[in-house]
Amino acid sequence: MTYASGVTYWEQFLPGLTIVFLAIAVLPWLSRDNSWIRTGVIALCLFVSWRYLLWRIGFTLPPLGLTLDYAAGLIFVVVETLAMIGGTLSLLFLTRTINRTPEVERNLPWVRSLPRPPLVDVLICTYNEDESILERTVIGALALDYPNFRLWVCDDGRRAWLEKLCEQHGCGYITRPDNAHAKAGNINNALAHLASLPETPDFISILDADFVPKSTFLKRTMSLMRDENVGIVQTPQHFFNPDPIQTNLSMTRVWPDEQRYFFGVVMPAKDAWGCAFCCGTSSLIRFGPLMKIGGFPTDSVTEDYLLTLRLKETGFRTVFLDEILSLGLAPEGLKEYITQRSRWALGFMQIVRGASGPFRIGNGLSFIDRVGLVETFLHWSMTFTFRALTLIVPAIYLLFDIQAVYANVGDAISYFAPAFAAQIAVATWISRGRLIPIMSDLSQLLCADAIIKSCAIGLFKKQGHKFKVTAKGRSRAVKSIQWPLLRSFFPYLFLTVAGILWSFVLDDTRPLADASGMALLWSWYNIALLLLACFVAVEAADRRGSERFNVNRTGLLATPSGTQWYQIADISVSGMRFKGAAPAALGTPVHVRYDNLDVAATVARIGKDNFAVHFAESPANRKALIQHVYAGPYHAEVHDVRPSRVATALLARVFR
Repeated sequence: MTYASGVTYWEQFLPGLTIVFLAIAVLPWLSRDNSWIRTGVIALCLFVSWRYLLWRIGFTLPPLGLTLDYAAGLIFVVVETLAMIGGTLSLLFLTRTINRTPEVERNLPWVRSLPRPPLVDVLICTYNEDESILERTVIGALALDYPNFRLWVCDDGRRAWLEKLCEQHGCGYITRPDNAHAKAGNINNALAHLASLPETPDFISILDADFVPKSTFLKRTMSLMRDENVGIVQTPQHFFNPDPIQTNLSMTRVWPDEQRYFFGVVMPAKDAWGCAFCCGTSSLIRFGPLMKIGGFPTDSVTEDYLLTLRLKETGFRTVFLDEILSLGLAPEGLKEYITQRSRWALGFMQIVRGASGPFRIGNGLSFIDRVGLVETFLHWSMTFTFRALTLIVPAIYLLFDIQAVYANVGDAISYFAPAFAAQIAVATWISRGRLIPIMSDLSQLLCADAIIKSCAIGLFKKQGHKFKVTAKGRSRAVKSIQWPLLRSFFPYLFLTVAGILWSFVLDDTRPLADASGMALLWSWYNIALLLLACFVAVEAADRRGSERFNVNRTGLLATPSGTQWYQIADISVSGMRFKGAAPAALGTPVHVRYDNLDVAATVARIGKDNFAVHFAESPANRKALIQHVYAGPYHAEVHDVRPSRVATALLARVFR
C-alpha cells in the first residue's frame, strides 16, 4: 500500500521496525549498571525522539493565522515540546545510577565499633489513623536492632487512647494544642520537645503512622552517616498492600505498584548525580543541622523535598539507600491515590515559586540541583497537561475539523514510530519492565485533571493551600464506584467515540491516508486507555483480615500425634498456610515453630493440597507476630515483570 508521495507504508515503518529489532536483539545483553552503556542507549533514544519533535515543530504546525487550527496546533506543540524537554532531562539523569549497599557493608563494622552509638529519636507522625495501624507501627519500631534509640509518637489528633497505647508499650507521646502547618508543624513541635530534654538526639528518624521499619533499618542507614556531609539518608517506600491500579485491574501478582519505578530507577539515578531528596517517611536525619535551619520548612506541603534543598544550602546532602527497610500502606483507594499525588504536585509548585526555587539567584543551590528542579517541575506541570491534550486533539479534529496537527499517516509513521519504539525499549530495559507505556499513560490519565488543577493553584494562588492527609486503613469490604472520577472520563470517551462515528460512519468521505487516518488510530488508543481508566474507577472489594506474605521455607508443626516439617506457603499476623496434606482435623490444636516464632494455633482450613492454621490470640502472640511479619524479611514486591502476563491480566479483567 502506498500514499500520495508514492512511498509504501512498509518503507515508512522500516525505521521503527529497525529500532524494535535492535532492542530485542541487543538490549538484553547490555549491562544497565554501566554508565557508558546507559549513556549510549539513551543518546540513541534522544536522537530519534528529537528527530520526531523537530519534524513536529517544523512541518506539522497549521498555517500561521488567526484560526482555531493554528491556536490549537500552537498550544499542543508548545506543551509537547515542554514535556519532551522534561522527558529529555529525565533520561539524562538516568545515564547514571548508584548502589549504596556495598558502602553500607563497608561501614557496618564502623557502626558496631562505636563506643557510644549515636542517639536516634524515632518519630511516628500520626493524625487520624486507626489503632490497629498505629499499634502495628509502634510494636514493629520497638523491634529495631539498634542499641541507642527512643521511640516517640507525635499525635496531631490528640487522642486519649493513643496516649494510653504509648504508655502500654513504653514509648514517648507528644501532642500539641493545634494543627498549624500540618505534618511539618507536628514534627517541629516534637523537635522543640527533644531539644529541651537533658539528652538531645544526634539523629532523628521519621516514620509515617503506617510504615513499619525493618529491624535493620537504623543500623544500615546509620552506616551512611559516616560521611559527615550526609544530612539525610532516604530509603524507598515499599508497601505490603497493592495500590488501586493493581487491585482494580486484578494485577497484584504481575505488575508492581506505581512507586517502584520512582524508587527503584529514578532515585538511584538522582543520587548518582547528587540530586536525591528526602521523601519524608523512612528517613534518617542529622539533628544538629536540622535545628540550625529551623526544623522542617513550612512553606510547602511537600516539606520533605524542601528540607533537602534547605540542608543543601547549608552544605549537607541527601543520599538514597535502595533497600527494603520499611513497609507501609499504599493508598488503598483511588480517591486517596489521586489526593496524594495532587498534594505532591501542589507542594512542588510552592517550592518552585519560593525561596528555594530553581530560578532564585543566590539561594545556594548548584546547577545540577536547579536542573533537577526544572525537570520535576516540567513533569508535574507538562506531562499531565500533555496527557489531557492527547485525548482532546484527535476528538476535536474528527468532530469539528479543528486540525492541530497537519500530517498524513505515512509521515507520522516515519517520524513517530522510531521515537515511540525507542522510548518503549529504553523504558522497559532500564526499568526491568517496571515501566510500560500504556500503564504509565493510565496512571497519568487517572490523576491528570486533579494534578493540572493543583499545579495552577500552586503557581498562581499565594495562600490558603491546605495539607490533605492521605487516608489510610479505611474499610474496603464491598465493591464501590468512584463516580466523580468516572464522570470525568465520560466527556473524553463521548467526544472520542462521537468523532469516530461522525467521521467514518456518518461521513465516509475522509481518506485514511491523510490526518483522518492518524486521528482514527490515535482515537482507538485513547478509547482503550479510557476504558481501562473506567475499570480502575470501579474499586474492587478487599476482605482480607490482614496482609499475607509469601514465604517458601519450611517450618515445624507439632500436633497431638507428633511433629513434622512442612513447606510454608504464606504467613500473616493471623495465620499461616502450609503445602501438603493436613496432619489433623479442623479445630485440632497445633504448635508452629518457625524462625523466631513459637506460637500455638489451630487447624482452620483444609484444602486439596494445602491447609491453614489460625494463630492463638493473645497480646504476647500478637506482639511477636507483628514484629516477625512486618519487621522481618518479608515484602510484597513483584520482581518478575513480564509484558505478556500484564497483557493477559488486563484482558482477563476487561472480558471476565
